[in-house]
Amino acid sequence: MHTLAVAVTDGVPIFELAIPCEVFGYERPGLADAWYDFRLCAAPGTRTAAGFAPGTRYGLDALASADTVVIPACASVVDEQPPDLVEAVRAAHAGGARIVSLCTGAFVLAAAGLLDGRPATTHWMHAEQLAARHPEVRVDASVLYIDDGDILTSAGTAAGLDLCLHVVRNDHGAAVAGALAKRLVMPAHRPGGQAQYIDARAVHDAGDLGPLLDWARRHLDEPLTVAALARRANVTSRTLIRRFHAATGTTPMAWLRGIRIDHARELLETTALPVDQIAERSGLGGPANLRHHFTRVVGVPPTAYRRAFSS
Repeated sequence: MHTLAVAVTDGVPIFELAIPCEVFGYERPGLADAWYDFRLCAAPGTRTAAGFAPGTRYGLDALASADTVVIPACASVVDEQPPDLVEAVRAAHAGGARIVSLCTGAFVLAAAGLLDGRPATTHWMHAEQLAARHPEVRVDASVLYIDDGDILTSAGTAAGLDLCLHVVRNDHGAAVAGALAKRLVMPAHRPGGQAQYIDARAVHDAGDLGPLLDWARRHLDEPLTVAALARRANVTSRTLIRRFHAATGTTPMAWLRGIRIDHARELLETTALPVDQIAERSGLGGPANLRHHFTRVVGVPPTAYRRAFSS
């Protein structure tokens, strides 16, 4: 069973701590045969920002034996990070663990030197401070989360949920992640590249794109272009691009690619359709185009993904 450990330190914000507890800390009958061996790790006497004391037998030294380590957030972005936590995270990564930070947890990873020369994100309000304190980190304040292989970082608050669901998607497949998102009453997938902060005035100017997006999801097998979407919305292509970016933080074609990859994932998991038919139904053209985009986004070829997650 995959061991997932969450670090709890004095003053940790309760919401960011609750996210991994909710996503990984409960057995999920009917979703996956083996979920996560979940462990809260804390030094004796630790209290959260809300004053809660985690009842756990695991200390921070237990992070070193975990397969995945989650740093929910740090108590302060001004003070130095706790040396015992920094050293425990560094040891866990050296031992091969996947390290995940939520919100300001990226400050802990940066203090441990794990983000040197790598892309990372954090809450947009603290991104400038992270970049100033750790100039060797390639801070991107515009995205919800970044998956850089063995290091994953997210923006603030709700983006932590997006990243944790992304971890579930990588570990158990899109169908399981989608079913869990439904239980949590949240969107099944917000791509990591989506903007973490969108000006409310821009969204107001974007109009209601919901019906257009729903229509596009139902017609993924058609040759959808910006011009075709603009005609459907009865606007010019330039207006559609502007409104689309204002409402979603990305471009129409980037959004379409993400939705098509998700649909291909679902078909690979739940059907025995050959790859060429999956490419056609998801709107990704032929098998070569599917393999190219799927491997770039998911990290493995479609056939390998099917072997791992097919029901």
